[in-house]
Amino acid sequence: IFRNYFYHFTIMSGDNRSNHSIISRSIANHDEGPIDFKGNNSNNKSENEAYRNSFLVGIAGIAIGSLATCAWSAFHTSWKRKGRIRNQKAEDQNQYLSETVDNSNTTIPPELRAEQLSRNALYFGKEGMERIENASVLVVGAGGVGSHAIHMLARAGIQYLRIVDFDQVTLSSLNRHACATLEDVGIPKVKAIQRFLKRLCPDQSFLTVDARVQMYTGDEKLDGDMLEAPENQEGNKKWDFVLDAIDDVPTKARLLAHCIQHDWRVISCMGAGGKSDMTRLHISDLKTASKDPLATKLRQTLKRILKKGNNNNNNNNKNSSLSQNSDSYLSDMDKVAIVYSSEKTVVKLADFTDEQKEMGVQSFGAVDNMRIRVLPVLGTMPAIMGQSMAAVTLCEIGNKPFTPMSGERVGRNVRHRLFQHLKNREKKIRDQIEAKISSNKDVRLVTYNHYDNDRFDADNISTMPYEGETQENEMTPRLVKGNWVGPIQIDVDDIEYVLAEVWRNRCCVTGESLGTVLGLARWDLSKPSNCQNLVLLGVAAMQRFDNAAEDGGDGRDSIPLDLRRRIEARLKTCRPDSRA
Repeated sequence: IFRNYFYHFTIMSGDNRSNHSIISRSIANHDEGPIDFKGNNSNNKSENEAYRNSFLVGIAGIAIGSLATCAWSAFHTSWKRKGRIRNQKAEDQNQYLSETVDNSNTTIPPELRAEQLSRNALYFGKEGMERIENASVLVVGAGGVGSHAIHMLARAGIQYLRIVDFDQVTLSSLNRHACATLEDVGIPKVKAIQRFLKRLCPDQSFLTVDARVQMYTGDEKLDGDMLEAPENQEGNKKWDFVLDAIDDVPTKARLLAHCIQHDWRVISCMGAGGKSDMTRLHISDLKTASKDPLATKLRQTLKRILKKGNNNNNNNNKNSSLSQNSDSYLSDMDKVAIVYSSEKTVVKLADFTDEQKEMGVQSFGAVDNMRIRVLPVLGTMPAIMGQSMAAVTLCEIGNKPFTPMSGERVGRNVRHRLFQHLKNREKKIRDQIEAKISSNKDVRLVTYNHYDNDRFDADNISTMPYEGETQENEMTPRLVKGNWVGPIQIDVDDIEYVLAEVWRNRCCVTGESLGTVLGLARWDLSKPSNCQNLVLLGVAAMQRFDNAAEDGGDGRDSIPLDLRRRIEARLKTCRPDSRA
């Protein structure tokens, strides 16, 4: 066919015009019979049909060959390009894994670093920023919670960060991880964070990131120097703060126990999965946490670990605070603070797939003895929890601590009852004091017609003779025999501040909660009854306090000295009233 086709075109080459005309007429008038190449009609229809078919088949062959050539060229080019991309990605990952924090040749001018941290410096002040810039922080767990805490600590100016996590970035991690992107999938989480922070501050003199691709086990032989703190300016090896973002209860408990035993300040995050209501997020002590299954299990496990440790070390640490009261850490935020949500879990763990059931669910765990079922997580919840942990850490290191609100709200009736009880108590104290001086004209007192909370100082007040007034205005504050008498200096609105923020709805002596009868009492009778001088006591503690105060005694003597110091330290951080 092709031979005949090209043969006819060879004959036409002699006279292009006439031959083109013949071909045109032959194609256009093929119904009238073929035209030979001399211009004469032919009645041989079979020959004409063969020539026409050969022409059409030739055109189709050329078209198909061209398309096939184009397709092969496109496929070959795409295949080569994908190969180059795969090779480049492999090279990038190898280089990524081999990266270290060696940025000795990269420096940031001090004035630029100062501008970078200028907003924090305005908040914390010069002294606070110096503390932050010289701080060392350990973060165990670099997932959704840990990554958000880490990058905010770095942005705020923390000088040394050690990050510990054994896990790698997965596609499902990207909905909640603060630093990881698609190119980080398959890379250890700590390396992804390290790379991100190097772009934020490549100067090691300002930020050192010690990334450890390890799993914390609590075994000193396996962990090595993982928890060993760098030497600080005082020459001591102690972490300024430890952040626990582990989601495995036994491992979490071992880390908290280690921090308690070494007197390291630690904050721990409870469960973030299956929850979404950020308004129910709380920062509290471990004893207060409610509606969080992880917190309940953690309390039980931590008690067993510390009890075992205390029994083993009882002979060597008879005078330690843990030996005297092994449960003191549960209600002491200065030892262990936690971030938890009081929201009930909205969704449950995902069920096992048919493939997991068929192959055996134990084959799908990342490591032995850890959760296998997938936990549904809304990315905003771990992010807010991590940010909250960073806020607590920075404010305490920067010497601007805040008092978190307790998760338990006090009803209006309870506030009113406590307020009336305090008024009656103060009136009773005033009546007792004035009854003693009614027959004694030599008693010395001071009258204050213009009382000022900020200027009041009972130790520096000079006294004047009582001039025998029999109807002293009961609203006038006075100092009688070293005791301050006068109207209470708070209102009902201040009651919630004292209960929830100052004492977290617990007796300051025994730690009893609102399940028992609680009352407010003035801590120092020589000072007025404002928020800085009120303590929350249970019935038994209140009775001991009043018995010690009889006959000119001091109710504070009924409280152990170490606990008394803690109470006084807490009162110093309070405001005079809730609106101050």
